[in-house]
Amino acid sequence: MVLAAPMLRPMREADLDEVHAIEVRAYPFPWTQGIFRDCLRADYPAWVLHEDGRILGYFLLSLAAGEAHVLNVCVAPEAQGRGLGRKLVRAFLHLARGRAVQRVFLEVRPSNRGAIGLYHEEGFNEIGRRPRYYPARDGREDAIVMAIELV
Repeated sequence: MVLAAPMLRPMREADLDEVHAIEVRAYPFPWTQGIFRDCLRADYPAWVLHEDGRILGYFLLSLAAGEAHVLNVCVAPEAQGRGLGRKLVRAFLHLARGRAVQRVFLEVRPSNRGAIGLYHEEGFNEIGRRPRYYPARDGREDAIVMAIELV
């Protein structure tokens, strides 16, 4: 049996149970299903990466004034290590370029070394920090702010 290659498609409201289940497995402080629903209703670009009927990852962006902000990008823990995070990053950068975005921003936890390395490899640079941005087990964790110029 040959498995289909992972494919991207727009996120739908019917995906939210599965997307939220991934979010809960992947993060100690996950988004609520309502946050995902609000993003879809606000018409933010939201895409899922799926394979053989299963969602493996997703991303959500906000777009305004020639800039994009990555709101959430995630690969299911059991699917990590397959290059799917890179596929998602390249997909949201492609989407941003197609919408004439000049700059893409994101925040990442300093403890998320794998994501930081991936973002650097894909052309992002650290441009600042947001103190105490993320909830953490022992209080709060800073965010590293990263950006890439697309012009």
